[in-house]
Amino acid sequence: MAMLQVNGAQIPCKGILFDKDGTLLEFLQLWGPWAETLLNQLQSRMNELGASFTVELEHVLGTTHNAEGHIVGYDPQGPLAIATVDECTGLLAGQLYAAGMPWNEAITTIRQFSSVAMRSVRERKSAEPMPGLLDFLQSCQAADIPLAVVTSDSTAAAETHLDWMGIRSFFTSIVGCDRVTQGKPDGEAALLACRELHIDPAMAVVIGDSNGDMQMGRHAEVFYTLGYCPQLDQGSHLVDAHAIIRHYSELSVII
Repeated sequence: MAMLQVNGAQIPCKGILFDKDGTLLEFLQLWGPWAETLLNQLQSRMNELGASFTVELEHVLGTTHNAEGHIVGYDPQGPLAIATVDECTGLLAGQLYAAGMPWNEAITTIRQFSSVAMRSVRERKSAEPMPGLLDFLQSCQAADIPLAVVTSDSTAAAETHLDWMGIRSFFTSIVGCDRVTQGKPDGEAALLACRELHIDPAMAVVIGDSNGDMQMGRHAEVFYTLGYCPQLDQGSHLVDAHAIIRHYSELSVII
């Protein structure tokens, strides 16, 4: 059986479940433009209604903006980082409802805004693998370690983003939020991925950048939860991780 070497420790591993956004690919590169376009459209509509957000702009989705209003950071525990697109839609529609718009119109409006924002994301195809990821995936493949992606995004979107990065072929199972009843931090998605990899969850490793990923792994009773956090000044939110890495070069596969 293959072993993962993490921070000097050797971890038995028969399969790895990866989160997608912020773990396989740079989060803001893909979702920053989407959120910015969405919030700009919402701000314009709020102005037309003569209303303002019920909270500070940064707290609507959990984003950090520079002086020009561009998104330059995000809260790893916020909605943008963790919520599904449907959950974000409901959150944003709540702002329009509070401004006096009927709920059905608010939902329809946000869906239209999101569609416009997603169109620009598809045009950009801005998805690049995290530094060192490709080498690590290749070492897993060489060791016959089956891999899965477990994401709060839809399965179709996850497939698309993996294709953009040229890494789809490494993954046997893709579990999006549309394939489960209970999303993260529930363990259902991890258990489904393990079934599709034909492995016992007790021999699986979860790698993710949010504590919801770590909790999902704990709830599914996987063997090891590994937090991924490239920022040196962050990582304190990964309270349920067994260990934290800053770069994929900190991982090695021992056959």
